[in-house]
Amino acid sequence: MMARLGEILPGLMVWLTLLGLIFLSWQWPSGVAIFIIFFDLYWLLKSFYLLLHLYPSFIKLKANLKINWLEKLTKELPNKWQKIYHLVILPMYKENYEIVHTSLKSLAQANYPKDKFIIVLATEETAGPTAQEAAEKIKKEFGQIFFSFLITVHPANKEGEMPGKGSNETWAIKKIKRDFIDVKKIPYENILTSVFDIDTRVGKNYFGILTYTFFTTRNAQHSSFQPIPLFTNNLRQAPIFSRLVAFTSTFWQMMQHSRPERLITFSSHSMPFKALTEIGFWPTNIVSEDSRIFFQCLNYYNGDWRVTPVTYPVYMDAVASNRFWQSLANLYKQQRRWAWGAENFSFLLKNLIPNKQVKLSQKISWSFMLLAGFCSWAVSSLIIFLFGWLPIILGRGDFQTSILSYHLPRITGWLLNISIVGIISSAFLSLLILPPKLPWLKKYHYPFYFLQWLLMPLTFIIFGSLPALEALTRLMLNGKLKLGFWTTPKLKEKIQK
Repeated sequence: MMARLGEILPGLMVWLTLLGLIFLSWQWPSGVAIFIIFFDLYWLLKSFYLLLHLYPSFIKLKANLKINWLEKLTKELPNKWQKIYHLVILPMYKENYEIVHTSLKSLAQANYPKDKFIIVLATEETAGPTAQEAAEKIKKEFGQIFFSFLITVHPANKEGEMPGKGSNETWAIKKIKRDFIDVKKIPYENILTSVFDIDTRVGKNYFGILTYTFFTTRNAQHSSFQPIPLFTNNLRQAPIFSRLVAFTSTFWQMMQHSRPERLITFSSHSMPFKALTEIGFWPTNIVSEDSRIFFQCLNYYNGDWRVTPVTYPVYMDAVASNRFWQSLANLYKQQRRWAWGAENFSFLLKNLIPNKQVKLSQKISWSFMLLAGFCSWAVSSLIIFLFGWLPIILGRGDFQTSILSYHLPRITGWLLNISIVGIISSAFLSLLILPPKLPWLKKYHYPFYFLQWLLMPLTFIIFGSLPALEALTRLMLNGKLKLGFWTTPKLKEKIQK
């Protein structure tokens, strides 16, 4: 009952908000006009508030990139860090050899002892023989570099499973635990597990800073570790809307790094192997396994779980295809899949709320953050950029000739003009976080990359509100409309020698 309520409530609130504003714009336009003015003002102030959290993370990111973290580990923790093994799981579907090769190459070039890496290439039986051949080719090339390099094959059509990343990861880690870790008798508490999307390229010192953060974090066995995703691997090939969504996703993660109490695991991240074994690994029948694992741990450990920011980049692909319109379709589907993370609200109502060992403040804060966050994702851009005209278009009677009707578009326009300061700030920062020495990036690209931010309102609506609205509606209606896991296609690339 509570689980189904959790699926219905976000979509219901969103549609009540939108339909209510349309109806009230006709019946009570002055009330809606005042609401829209205050709503726009709220988001203007919030955008500046979020910028205050963005820049400290950016400064810390730049500072961390300059540090040799392995050297720092050796100096400050000389007798501790050597016992840690890094289990790296790379779920692979039908991605081509070039994508996988580049990701493995970044691991091979990491500034960290390779005899501390256990690499797992987790493949799918449904991907067919071509994927298996690519995996074997990768193992032949990189297998001797690491402590161990293993390939797993997730069987097709397992009962009770949803084909996707979560079921593949869980199959892989269970097999590695049974056939390798337990055989080698490696203590679970000495293993850090990193799950990376197959396009993830780690920064040179990522494992150094991860290990350092692990040892300097209080109760680190009860913490996940979240790096900052930079979707810059294929920025040149990505269409303009993909680039904008990529940058805003990165900025959001950077803002959350300055507010770790709100941080949730996302995409590529790391966590203790011991905790994974205790909670039973990732769920095998949902889409959003990357964020669900956080709430599983939060519930299992009765609120004693957190996400520790690792303010260091991992580099990933922006959505891109050989065809422009296909890229946009894929981008929409990706954002819809991300918005499907609202399914975690159902998990909270069913599991966390009844858990008497979890503090009431935690129950309230996480429930509110999830519900408000996903509802805001679906409606805020529509209200800010489109609904401001509704009272003028639908309003009846004296409202059309009122002072409020005359000033409404001017006030909202003035607030939006001020918000351009935030857009300019984001545009400037997007240029600063580009990886250095990109061979294709010329000086004449910079004005274009700066001006592309003028398309942010359109981007927020088409690739923000609309896919979120669809996801919440599908979750509410359930049944045949329920989403399965959709793998974002990767654009083939040349291997850099």
